[in-house]
Amino acid sequence: MVQSRRLRGKLELVLPALLATDRRLLGHPELRELYPEYLVMMHGIIRASVPLMETALATARSLRDDPVAVLLTDYLEHHIPEERGHDVWLLEDLESLGVPRDRVLGRVPSVTIAALVGAQYYWMQHVHPVGLLGYMALLEGYPPSPQDIDRVQAATGYGPAAFRTLRLHADLDPHHRNDLADLLDSLPLTEQQRTLIGLSAITSVELLTQAHEELLGTSLRPQNAPLDGRR
Repeated sequence: MVQSRRLRGKLELVLPALLATDRRLLGHPELRELYPEYLVMMHGIIRASVPLMETALATARSLRDDPVAVLLTDYLEHHIPEERGHDVWLLEDLESLGVPRDRVLGRVPSVTIAALVGAQYYWMQHVHPVGLLGYMALLEGYPPSPQDIDRVQAATGYGPAAFRTLRLHADLDPHHRNDLADLLDSLPLTEQQRTLIGLSAITSVELLTQAHEELLGTSLRPQNAPLDGRR
């Protein structure tokens, strides 16, 4: 079995719990109030994407005699520019909902989001930077469908500007997923590296599921006002 299919098989063993939280979010009676909070949560993740890849790139460049690191370096040098600025897109989407960016940037992301991102720094710097590919396989491998985005837009009543980032990722991520699969299938991975990528992917699913559960557990009525101050 090629590397990309092996990794996707591991992910699909643990994805049902994450997909279940997505379905609960789509059907949530307070989806209008939860959607800005969802974007803030995603901003906490996506703001770290380029710094994570830059760390992986710097670490890979230092491993000059490592064939996996050499191929990873080439991939990241091309992929990082494609991901730059996506966190700003989310801030602009939130501004369209009446949420100023300084309010978003003033929020401290949850411990769960910090653990999701922080685990990648540890594995990249203390094991091998190729571990980041497991995390990326989750975040770029399962973009929202246009139909689900349409459902959320209809249920919330928000305008198209609030969904720009989701729609752009629905279009871009299938191409990124294919590029990542091609990279994985070209890498001469060791058993340790295969284990690391799988652990990164599975842990990312578990922590992202936990973050979604925390979002769904947020009580927005009656005592808490929605993030944008609307009812």
